[in-house]
Amino acid sequence: MNPPAPARGRLFLVPGPLDFGCEPQAALDTVLPAATMAQAARLVHWLCENAKSARAYLKRIDALHPLAAPLGAQHIVELPREMHKKGDHDGRVDARTLAPLLAPALDGHDLGLLSEAGMPAVADPGASVVRAAHDLGIAVFVLVGPTSLLLALAASGLNGQNFAFVGYLPQEPTARALRIRQLEALAQKTGQTQLFIETPYRNDVLLKALLSTLQPATRLAVSVGLTLARAQSKSTSVRQWQLERAQCAADTAADPGFNLDNRTPAVFAIGP
Repeated sequence: MNPPAPARGRLFLVPGPLDFGCEPQAALDTVLPAATMAQAARLVHWLCENAKSARAYLKRIDALHPLAAPLGAQHIVELPREMHKKGDHDGRVDARTLAPLLAPALDGHDLGLLSEAGMPAVADPGASVVRAAHDLGIAVFVLVGPTSLLLALAASGLNGQNFAFVGYLPQEPTARALRIRQLEALAQKTGQTQLFIETPYRNDVLLKALLSTLQPATRLAVSVGLTLARAQSKSTSVRQWQLERAQCAADTAADPGFNLDNRTPAVFAIGP
């Protein structure tokens, strides 16, 4: 008689703090619920974007909730690089292809999915892993934690009943300006808030492009450093943004009131 197949493990989507690459970092117990950290501490099998940053995160958890296994004994596997470069949200990868990544759960072990900041599979790779888990009969559980897109939307004063996250805008100036005008037209026509992000070192480039392309009456909201002590959110018309920036340029002693640096993650939003 063959032994019974092991019960499936579970896939836990484990959110991380939003301070990846930032200094100083937030106190972990101010941005993550104790139950989320306790569950993460019980896991020893992980899928992640980057093993080094995953270990750093687990070390922070260990200081508050002792890990079930030492860092050196944690089984940490990185997601394939093509998921980072090409995305994994369009159904190109099927469950059979990803079954090896989910092998611990298929063998009966709980497995954690972790991104470098925020919620895995939301503005980060991992969606195909979650989809494959469902297709393979692995139960999926989402733990509570910060999601920058929703925090920025709530702080924007823009339409929270109808919104879209459109990822990154093109880097090439002409293509970027065209995309900005398309999103603005959609927002004006439907009332739908358009949310997007940029690599932090291009924050100021994107802001300048928005202010030179959008119509004066369009509302532009920017949230930076969310959940950090220096977090800021600003939401006003493009015209007002332009006036305030011109005033600061003319008077270097003037208080800008809003600091968008090129080191801290930001979320941008536009709407009527």
